[in-house]
Amino acid sequence: MSAARAAGAPGKAGSGAPETPAQLPPRAWWGVLKRTVGEFRRDNVADWAAALTYYAVLSVFPALIVLVSLSGLVGQDVISTILSQVAAIAPQDVTNLVEQQVGNLRRSGGTGLVAIFGLLVALWSASGYIAAFVRAGNAIYDIEEGRPFWKLTPLRVGLTLVFVVLMAASAVIVTFTGELARVAGEALGFGETAVTVWNYAKWPVLLLIASALVMLLYWAAPNVRQPGFPWISPGGVLAVLLWIVVSLGFAVYVANFGSYNKTYGTLGAVVVFLVWLWLSNMAILLGAEFDAELMRAKKIAAGHPPTAEPYAEPRDPAEEDPDRPEDDGVSRLG
Repeated sequence: MSAARAAGAPGKAGSGAPETPAQLPPRAWWGVLKRTVGEFRRDNVADWAAALTYYAVLSVFPALIVLVSLSGLVGQDVISTILSQVAAIAPQDVTNLVEQQVGNLRRSGGTGLVAIFGLLVALWSASGYIAAFVRAGNAIYDIEEGRPFWKLTPLRVGLTLVFVVLMAASAVIVTFTGELARVAGEALGFGETAVTVWNYAKWPVLLLIASALVMLLYWAAPNVRQPGFPWISPGGVLAVLLWIVVSLGFAVYVANFGSYNKTYGTLGAVVVFLVWLWLSNMAILLGAEFDAELMRAKKIAAGHPPTAEPYAEPRDPAEEDPDRPEDDGVSRLG
């Protein structure tokens, strides 16, 4: 290891190092905000969000195949309920596109074999999304991947399965409305009150699930050693809030000012869907960038040189490449 890299190697925090972001002084928070904006551009976060959008699209439509194929088991009312809840958070053009594809799949006739094929493709695409997020997370933390194949593969599979389970739980929560909530309320002795309460309570529950997904990605994806699982972080809160604002704002823009249909014709709805996914992924990555800069601020408070990289301790150090030019971080943070 060269002297420059050794000087920038993350060490153990001293006794005076802040353990939580709340212990950082106000001036440090201002530095975190400035570096987050600068690193957002230098880390090419918009490009990483585009890569994540690609894998997200690959997994969405196979998931629709599974949904339509299972409609004979769960009933068409359940499918309609899910689509109506999608309309509550997504731009109208996105909702119309999804409903159109669901209708086309229903007319083509889904079978059990088609459902299995769709599920396998959706899982493979979701695994690709996780792999892309791993690479994006490493870029955000300015750290190289050092985990071997036999560690990364179980990580990808595990995160994918957890992702699918939580998404399925979200679908159950969304469909647990109307008659289902009424029956459950009567069985528990709450009557119509259960329907009213659940119609409002389900949204915070869905936000908690979304937050859990984001925090899991932030914690497990990058090759960064974390002190423990952060059940909540400033970056995670920022990501969820930004996603809500971006979704609502983009829906209003498309409904009132957007001209995608005039520009792209019949592809207008597809373009709106892609832009919405891209903005959503940028919100998630911006939250990760914010958490990364908070970690840098804590390292600086512990005595780490402000411009030296890497500042995070890797889970598994990468092998040194003797032919790679040195990076002292000065040109990046200037």
